[in-house]
Amino acid sequence: MKIGIIVYSKTGNTLSVAEKLGKTLTEAGHDAVIQRVKVNKDEKGSSGKLSLTANPDVSNYDAVVFAAPVHALSLASAMKLYLNQVKDLSDKKVYGFVTQHFMGGSCAIRKLKSLCQEKGADLKTTGIVNWAKRKRENQIEQIITKFSSI
Repeated sequence: MKIGIIVYSKTGNTLSVAEKLGKTLTEAGHDAVIQRVKVNKDEKGSSGKLSLTANPDVSNYDAVVFAAPVHALSLASAMKLYLNQVKDLSDKKVYGFVTQHFMGGSCAIRKLKSLCQEKGADLKTTGIVNWAKRKRENQIEQIITKFSSI
């Protein structure tokens, strides 16, 4: 199966989880490709309109995993902007996870689900990694285990 892992990562934490997931999916025989969402400027403290500078195309994937951090107790603005411009996800299996430092993960997952539903997709499986807790590695392994059944 061809799987796109679409990730926005500002600090590299979310990207590191996506890379572990990609490696596991590839070892399981899938064609897993990581593509990054990028924006024109840093979200914190920037002024002006946020715009995409890297805008991954999901049309060639059978399944898509969306991954992003939590910013200000919600899904990162860059991922919201990206998902708002995606045309259609109705023919895809869709999964998603977020990384957080303190809290906001549940709210971010709800936003991710609603944005995917607007594009015709049901988010099959989700996960949250809390970067501040000692259980982080266990949470990462749980996500990889859940998502490896794609």
